[in-house]
Amino acid sequence: MADIENNNGIFIHNKAIVETESIGQKTRIWAFAHILKDAKIGKNCNICDHTFIESDVIIGDNVTIKCGVYLWDGLRIDDNVFIGPNATFTNDIRPRSKAYPPEYAKTHIKEGASIGANATILCGVTVGQWSMVGAAGMVTKDIPDYALVYGVPARIRGYVCQCSRSLIFENSSSQCTCGKAYQIKQDIVSRTK
Repeated sequence: MADIENNNGIFIHNKAIVETESIGQKTRIWAFAHILKDAKIGKNCNICDHTFIESDVIIGDNVTIKCGVYLWDGLRIDDNVFIGPNATFTNDIRPRSKAYPPEYAKTHIKEGASIGANATILCGVTVGQWSMVGAAGMVTKDIPDYALVYGVPARIRGYVCQCSRSLIFENSSSQCTCGKAYQIKQDIVSRTK
């Protein structure tokens, strides 16, 4: 069986199982990925080997999902998100075998966030825009925009620019070497330029 590449530039490896038809242009799906029927995948995504995506998952544009990641019902992933290898997501805070909740908890990974390898994201949390979760971190509560978190449980250890460099605040302001500027008020970071 040959790999599939259609007129929209969508590539599906011949060893992938793709049941959804909701796939954006130029998305690439690699070997041993399994994507269920109602999953929605944006444009220009890269879904690597050995991934599993359930039906009630929505993935934005320009998302990278590395090997060994399983995305469960209730997960929402915005544009430009990076999910490192073997990152773990949950969707039921009190799971029991053969007991299914009427609705799974919603977890939201906001635009530009990066999730490190082997990180664990508990269900029902929001990971803020352009934030960064360090490798093997365990996220148990919401992460604010631009925060750098790691550890078990993950705690804020600093803040990062959209370009991923560390932000150093003086008098509530920070100017990154890439030219972007930020302010911090009551532990909330926002971009000013």
